[in-house]
Amino acid sequence: MLGYIWQYFYTSFFRFWLKWILRQVTGKCELQRICSGYKQGAPRTSRAEYSLESSKSKALRSAVSVDEDQVEKCVVAIMQEKNIHSQKDPTFKANLRVCIFQITGYKKLYNSVENLRKEVFDSENKAHEDMLLKLWNLLKPSVKLESRITKQWGDVGFQGDDPKTDFRGMGMLGLTNLVFFSERYTDLSQQVLSHSNHPKLGYSYAIVGINLTEMAYSLLKAGTLKPHFYNGVLGVPHLEHFHQLYCYLAYEFDKFWMEEEPTSIMEFNQYREKFQEKVKKLLEQPDVSLSLRELSDQ
Repeated sequence: MLGYIWQYFYTSFFRFWLKWILRQVTGKCELQRICSGYKQGAPRTSRAEYSLESSKSKALRSAVSVDEDQVEKCVVAIMQEKNIHSQKDPTFKANLRVCIFQITGYKKLYNSVENLRKEVFDSENKAHEDMLLKLWNLLKPSVKLESRITKQWGDVGFQGDDPKTDFRGMGMLGLTNLVFFSERYTDLSQQVLSHSNHPKLGYSYAIVGINLTEMAYSLLKAGTLKPHFYNGVLGVPHLEHFHQLYCYLAYEFDKFWMEEEPTSIMEFNQYREKFQEKVKKLLEQPDVSLSLRELSDQ
């Protein structure tokens, strides 16, 4: 209760007067102070996002949800409303533009991910079927798949003879992530698959991969991934950036699982939660960027 009272007091009174005082002292509005006083990436964009969302100005509040092609017009409108001149603050326009691209881009990325998640795997869709068979060929290049429905799918971590049933929760997002990892980091994905077949520490590679897709999706939806994308993408993030994040999770979870040495696969949920908390801790760091780029040549 006290937290709500303080929040109301801060947003309604204290923050307003603090901003007013600082503007009188510095000669700059809050957005100018943010764009010039904080490092590019999450430190700057996160503060700009809060400032825009908390503003009493409709022009500023709407900036967090404009379309990509309206960003330039939006920045100009903000500068006019705040009476900011490029001659006096030459870096402001470019810095704010990047912030807004990142803020609105994150929302657009979530919509793209959500749409792919809602796309149901359809065995009558040739593109879907081709992607599934591509996954097998990437993971098991020297082993021929005997038929479309076969127990062989268990060798790459699916639960049944037909993988389509395992994609129900994450739809085509789960399959796309698995294929992306296998195609972009073929050696690493085969290494992780090998670990998943360990006689004592083994786990279901594909099922765990789909589970990690759900983790990434949940973190994205909650906004927890904003620091990662604000630091790692200078502009608008795209689906490929989300798939890259999945690759990081797949690789790091495998290392985590092997290091923790669970006594049974029945403990998976417990270790999944522990791994997710570890990732969340990393995402609290201002300069965080979860990436496998340094391993791309392996």
